[in-house]
This record gives sequence, structure tokens and C-alpha cells, in this order.
Amino acid sequence: MRVVSGMRPTGKLHLGHYLGVIKNWLELQEKNECFFFVADWHALSTKYDEGLSLKDLSVELVKEWIACGINPEKSTLFVQSAIKEHAELYLIFNMITPLSWLERNPTYKDLVSQPEYKKKNNAGFLTYPVLQTADIVIYDADIVPIGEDQKPHLELAREIVRHFHFIYKTEIFKEPKELLTKTPRLPGIDGRKMSKSYNNAIYLDSSDEEIWQKIRLAKTDPQRIRKTDPGNPEVCIVFEYHKAFSDVNEVEEIKNACMTGSIGCVECKKRCAANISKIISPIREKKASLNNDEILDIINKANKKAREIASKKMQEVNKIIF
Repeated sequence: MRVVSGMRPTGKLHLGHYLGVIKNWLELQEKNECFFFVADWHALSTKYDEGLSLKDLSVELVKEWIACGINPEKSTLFVQSAIKEHAELYLIFNMITPLSWLERNPTYKDLVSQPEYKKKNNAGFLTYPVLQTADIVIYDADIVPIGEDQKPHLELAREIVRHFHFIYKTEIFKEPKELLTKTPRLPGIDGRKMSKSYNNAIYLDSSDEEIWQKIRLAKTDPQRIRKTDPGNPEVCIVFEYHKAFSDVNEVEEIKNACMTGSIGCVECKKRCAANISKIISPIREKKASLNNDEILDIINKANKKAREIASKKMQEVNKIIF
């Protein structure tokens, strides 16, 4: 099966990315033909005015993927903007996609109602699902790994494909199928969405001390005043991290100890930080061992492979239209 998925290069990866995306990619690359791309054009849809150094951020993103275990011998790791055929197909799809289809997109309706996005209600923001469609179908993707909240995007992609086939009386694209994945929502240390802007994230290149300093500040059960007070693990951010990064036996032990007041929050946090360090340490060390020239070589080879496939598909498309 051919799998296509991408990530925007908007900053360093954190534990939320690792849990929600990277772990799934690691499994997928073992049994499928995977195309994982740096979605730098997508980054411009909302961050065009933030002065991002997208070339540098793209290299860093691929470096972090590889440090996490994404294998360039098994997966094609390329940069979206290096494959101009994405933009060409995006343009063609924009010509046939009804505006009403885009305006009903629940993600768009939700984000455009938020103050930080109202001022960025640009055409690229509205039409990013069309670019996503081009990203996917130009490689004849069989499956696309998505969370439940992204189902409307993939259904829109299928609608665009069917509309193209109806207009031009031929079928040249696969209708991509979703691979629904359980995407754990790991909160930031303050309980809000994990985000760089909130300074509540633990990054995949954090030192052990940085990990401890973040976990040390994480919110716990506000009703628990003394160490011996029984606590409620389900309202504790640290317990959420234990469930994600500690083994099942330790999770159960921590839960019972908290509920009976036989473990203090400081000890609980130290054990949590140590378990997170076990995961981050090899990633941090691997990333430090990689240099930019190596990464650029990997990207350039992958770009060539992706471009050959995309170019062939666009030749088919242009033959039909023109």
C-alpha cells in the first residue's frame, strides 16, 4: 500500500507530535511504501507573515524524523515545494472546486472564527484542502493516516477527484482511503493544547534537565494539599504523561499510590520525567549526530524520486485537459 502524509515545518517537534504522528509513521513504514513530505507551502497558509526560514526548518524537520527512527531507506522524505507539480495540480483542482465545498469545511469554519485567524482569512487558508488533495492523489496514494477530526478533509479530496473524473469523463486518480488512527491528545504541562506559543511543550531534543524543569511545573490534582492526601489521577496532567510514556504496570502502580496518598507529587513527577528521558535521550543523541549535508543529500534523492512520479501523473492530467 502506498501511504502519503506530511507535516508543516513550523518549529521543533514535541512529545505531542511524537505520540500523535511519528509513532504511527514508524509502524506504517515497516509494511508500506511511505511518502512523508515537509509541507512548507501549507505552512504559508497561516504563517506567511512570520518570517519563517522554511528551508532551514525543513532540514531540521527531516533531521528530527530520522532521529525518531523514520528510515530514509524505507520511506521517501521529500519537500513539497521542490515538487512544482503539486502547485500545478492544485491550480487545476482550484478551477473545478466549488467555493461552497471549501466554506463548509468544519476546520475552516472553526479556525476562521478565532481572533488569531480572522485577520489571516486569505485565499490560501480557504483552499488548503485543495492543495492537500493534490499532495495525496498526485502519488496515487492508497491510504492516508488521519485522525477522526480530519475525515472531512479526506472526503473533500474524494469529492474533488470524483468531480474531476465526471468533468473529463475519465478516471486517472485513485480515491484515497483513510487509515483512522487513534491520535492521543497529549496536553501541555499547563493543561492547554501543547504548543510552542504557550511555552508548555516538551521538545524531542530537550535535555534531561529541561524535561525535569517542565514536568516539575506540570499541573496536578488541585485538591491534593499534603503528600498523604488521597488524589484523583484523572485530573492530573502528570498522570496523562505517565499513561503515554510509562509501562502499564507502573501506570497502575502510580494510580493506586496516588489514590491512597502513598506517593507524593514530587516523586511521581521525577519518575515521569525519567521515563520521558528514556524516550527522548536516544532521539536527542541521534539528532546531534546528523549533519545538514547528510540530510540535504537524503532530501535531494527523495525529491528526485517524488518528482518523477508527480511529473508522470501531471503529464496524464495535461493530456486529458489540453
